[in-house]
Amino acid sequence: MTTTSNPTTTVRPFRPGDLSHLLPLNNAAVPAVNELSAEELLDLIGQSLVCLVAEIDEEPVGFLLSISDGADYGSANYRWLSEKVSNFSYTDRICVDETRRGLKIGEKLYNALFDKLKDTGRSFVCEVNSRPPNPGSLRFHQRLGFEEIGTADHGEKAVVFLRKDPLGAAE
Repeated sequence: MTTTSNPTTTVRPFRPGDLSHLLPLNNAAVPAVNELSAEELLDLIGQSLVCLVAEIDEEPVGFLLSISDGADYGSANYRWLSEKVSNFSYTDRICVDETRRGLKIGEKLYNALFDKLKDTGRSFVCEVNSRPPNPGSLRFHQRLGFEEIGTADHGEKAVVFLRKDPLGAAE
């Protein structure tokens, strides 16, 4: 697809009016993320270290939700990471409108997260499904500098855990 102009994407913190846009983005991304009700998503946002929203023409087209270490979060993947890594920012979910793919929205969301948390010493961690497979997400995260630190098999789902060292760490 060739376009003559790329729309401008801005990234900003979550605002309460965003929920009605973010919920459909989240639920369209199943099985890469789990389906949520509005109340569940709002609860996750309330627990988050940061929730960033990407928008084009003032319309939310993607979001990234990150949870800090030490949170009271029941996710098996979060618990696995909590046992292995300290001082982290866990990307619980990153979702982008399917019609806006290819505009580097996910990369812009991550870059905003990296910038917001630079100089905190936090590692950036996440998991990507290996069953059902999500090779596009794995390539995306590897391109951003994430490296594999482990795997887990949850029966119906299996994941690979990824980590990116803190910004400003010895290179």
